Amino acid sequence: MNDKSALLEETQSIIAPEEAMDSRFLRNVFIGIFIVLIGVFPKIYIQTQIYFKSREISTLNREHDALKEENRIIRAKVEQMIYKSKILDTLF
Repeated sequence: MNDKSALLEETQSIIAPEEAMDSRFLRNVFIGIFIVLIGVFPKIYIQTQIYFKSREISTLNREHDALKEENRIIRAKVEQMIYKSKILDTLF
């Protein structure tokens, strides 16, 4: 029985330490959290800026493609009108 209690006393300090959280431990935890936040916030900020810029670029690309297509259609209409004008002028 004595061996069991001795073994229990030795493992008790490992399993459930009796040390309370002192101010030094809490200070280290807060410093650790602060350091992690300093590292994480710039990354989040940069990612959101990249996201919004890419949305803006995508919108501009779509508008550019639409304007190029509209320009192609207008040029085709102008060519058609020039062709009609030349043919009508030669007939009269």
